[in-house]
Amino acid sequence: MLRQQLTVAHHMGSSTVSPGPHSMGGQSSPSVYFGLSRRGSLSSLAESDLVQTTPKFVKDTSKFWYKPTISREEAIIMLKDKRPGTFVVRDSNSFPGAFGLALKVATVPPNVQTKAGADPASELVRHFLIEPTPKGVRLRGCSNEPVFGSLAALVYQHSITPLALPYKLVLPESDPAGEVSNPESPHSSEVPSSAAALLAQGAACNVLYLNTVDTESLTGPQAVAKAAKVTFSTDPIPKTTVVHFKVSSQGITLTDNNRKLFFRRHYPVTAVTYCGIDPEDRRWTKSNVPGAPTEAKIFGFIARKQGGVSDNACHLFAELDPEQPAFAIVNFVTKVMVGQNKVK
Repeated sequence: MLRQQLTVAHHMGSSTVSPGPHSMGGQSSPSVYFGLSRRGSLSSLAESDLVQTTPKFVKDTSKFWYKPTISREEAIIMLKDKRPGTFVVRDSNSFPGAFGLALKVATVPPNVQTKAGADPASELVRHFLIEPTPKGVRLRGCSNEPVFGSLAALVYQHSITPLALPYKLVLPESDPAGEVSNPESPHSSEVPSSAAALLAQGAACNVLYLNTVDTESLTGPQAVAKAAKVTFSTDPIPKTTVVHFKVSSQGITLTDNNRKLFFRRHYPVTAVTYCGIDPEDRRWTKSNVPGAPTEAKIFGFIARKQGGVSDNACHLFAELDPEQPAFAIVNFVTKVMVGQNKVK
């Protein structure tokens, strides 16, 4: 099914369609997330403020990077003269149902022995197997790699952070088969403009809201640590609620769909000064939400109070879905701030 969806998108190019729940065709997006998801949904973030369990992106670049019929050798020829991070995904010939990821890297990994007489440029194209699982797809042989709900989700997450890959994927803006190599491209060490467009659209997931703590002029990791310490020492513990945590280039919006503590709160991007995981790595163990981790990582973001310059507050959360981990949410928030309001 996954391969069929990609093949349809590959052949349809940029034509507009009305995709189904897992479609990757037309101008709509494959499901892409902070971390992972068991399900794919393509409804726009703007369509509803109801709790969504799957974050979304909006631009499908799979027609540039998904080359189902090319061989391993053709992938090497296509990539060896390109800049590091350039990649293609093809159907695996050796493992039916799996995919081959060919990635151009800057240097040969230290644990890899180059073959005598081999073309040095070809050796910089490394190959990885993406295998199907009951929940989606994952990189084979990488124990620290999570399962992604779709191939596109795997690709886009690795364009934000390399995880187990030796190099972060660079989302293509054109077909690498006909692209002119430009190693000095200004996008080489930055977020590609196509990825920036995805970040600008935003993403969302459910998290457990824990507390908001005044930190006065304090920001950064120290503010998150203070908020966590205050929250853990409060007796009785603060009331918690599941919130829809939406991030976009406009800022962060929290929606308590059960209206247990509040309805909606918005923090403009210019007010958010930091986002990070609790530096003391405390875990939240008091969640009564079914399916939530028994020891959830804690993270928070710091935002200036409305009308204030130095008065800050730390908004504290615990990850709710182990397949949408705190580190990925924090990383996404940080990326959204790039070029707009640098995280300090």
